[in-house]
Amino acid sequence: MSTVTQEAIDDLSEEAASWGRAEATRRGLENLSFVPRDLATYDVDAEPEAFDLVTTFDAVHDQPKPMALLRGIRRTLRAGGVYLMQDIAGHTDVDGNRDHPLGTFLYAISTFHCMTVSLAQGGDGLGTLWGEELAGQMLREAGFGSVEVHHLPHDPRNAYTVVRP
Repeated sequence: MSTVTQEAIDDLSEEAASWGRAEATRRGLENLSFVPRDLATYDVDAEPEAFDLVTTFDAVHDQPKPMALLRGIRRTLRAGGVYLMQDIAGHTDVDGNRDHPLGTFLYAISTFHCMTVSLAQGGDGLGTLWGEELAGQMLREAGFGSVEVHHLPHDPRNAYTVVRP
């Protein structure tokens, strides 16, 4: 059985990072660090081979430079490491989402939040339903060799992608 020796949590917001540090202190969690960081250049400034596990939750499609984030995650994973990406389940092609049970709602969220957050920072504006096809393509372009998408029966909104170097 292994133990977590270090965990770094990056967020663009200093307010969120401050809250996280205070909460970790209150709970006596000494192996966490909360760092305000712009991940638009993570492809060049991620610490090489620093982590065995990297996770993102409903986050990649909001980034101004999602490819920089994915390349940085690949860079910071140790050999044999795993990246778990939870993101919105859907197709890259709009037509593939016509029967999506939450499709209309997700496109609305995308227009009013996800794309806006990215575009406001000069970003790519992927949006909520960037799709599993584009996600897989981008993960492979970022240097990952194994991309496995899982759908959990209790969660129709999300895809859980297990990625390895």
